[in-house]
Amino acid sequence: MAEIVVLGAGLGGVLATYELVPQLRPGDRLTLIGEEPRYHFVPSNPWVAIGWRERKEIEADLAGVMQRKGVRYLLQGARRVDPDGKRVELNDGESVSYDYLVIATGPDLAFDEIEGLGPKAHTQSICHVAHAEQAHAAFEAFCKNPGPIVVGAAQGASCFGPAYEFAYILDTELRKRRIRDQVKMTFVTPEPYIGHLGLDGVGDTKSLMESEFRNRHISWITNAKIKSIAENAATVEEVDNAGATIKTHTLPFGFSMILPPFRGVSAIRGLDKLVNPRGFVLIDEYQRNPRYPEVFGIGVCVAIPPVGPTPVPVGTPKTGFMIESMVTATAQNIGRILKGEKPNAHATWNAICLADFGDGGVAFVAQPQIPPRNVNWSAKGKWVHLAKVGFEKYFLRKMRSGESEPFYESFLLRQLNISKLEQVVKD
Repeated sequence: MAEIVVLGAGLGGVLATYELVPQLRPGDRLTLIGEEPRYHFVPSNPWVAIGWRERKEIEADLAGVMQRKGVRYLLQGARRVDPDGKRVELNDGESVSYDYLVIATGPDLAFDEIEGLGPKAHTQSICHVAHAEQAHAAFEAFCKNPGPIVVGAAQGASCFGPAYEFAYILDTELRKRRIRDQVKMTFVTPEPYIGHLGLDGVGDTKSLMESEFRNRHISWITNAKIKSIAENAATVEEVDNAGATIKTHTLPFGFSMILPPFRGVSAIRGLDKLVNPRGFVLIDEYQRNPRYPEVFGIGVCVAIPPVGPTPVPVGTPKTGFMIESMVTATAQNIGRILKGEKPNAHATWNAICLADFGDGGVAFVAQPQIPPRNVNWSAKGKWVHLAKVGFEKYFLRKMRSGESEPFYESFLLRQLNISKLEQVVKD
């Protein structure tokens, strides 16, 4: 009998649990450690933040699904991982021992690293559905007394797509409300250019994103380092290619959403040889930690080096498609180990993404995600918005049913009837 523990009940952790169940032998036990009984679909958070979705519409009942699948689901959350003792200490003082551990915690949102940042201070967030609900309340109040808006990402962020999506979706909603003419909008990002996305661009994302900003009258500051946030203004330093400050901007706002820096969660941060100095899990080609091979890492919590040097720190994103490939490789490798075989599955780390703009969007394909690439393609159109809505419904239906197939691959490569995209993927 083996004790397999999955730490984290977000996208990676839930999908890993689903895919691990078929790998178990009689007598093996699978435990999922989370903090909430329900899963929420993070890509829908921008829609929640402007009132296009309610929380209940983007959630799935995890407790019920896990019970049906025979998975022990613990909601205490983890206080600390002890990799030498092979156990996870829970927040209530209890502990869970493991033979194999899959770390899928996602990131810790480091709002505290920038003065005034975050939903407990002066800016909003769409990283969690609760943050998105708070952002919606702030947005409704803002619309009664419109003013400037500042949207973007802070230095050290490892996910940029949602910031772009939110800027464009805000623009769409403000136009629907006929108050866009009263709102000056500025996009702030540590990226060296618009459309970099932490990936050094994909296809022509630079031109596509810049063109969209111009058409929507959204100004931008790149190579931006946020110094501090006051109640109604952000202080932002713009640096040159050598990292020297060339201009300090004071940006007043009536509403602001800034994605925070990411770091590893406190349960693993500082564990020598398990994580890097930023707290992200070190892994080998089989998703295992080199020092502790019984520990696997998947998703946003994994350490991936940046695609190249930038004047301001820019993290590499882990997209849904990429996370899913990590999940599948991890589940297959643990399955082989349980059978007495050696791991042999590798994650593909490709990116196939749909970025919604509210009334359109951009799709891009990066194979592999980190350049140089075999496929490097992007395109925009109204069909992207429709495809994203379709994927949301498809994903949540699969999640609620507890199916174990790769959702992103199934929808984007098999279900999405976009001939050009399908041809690019096939090529």
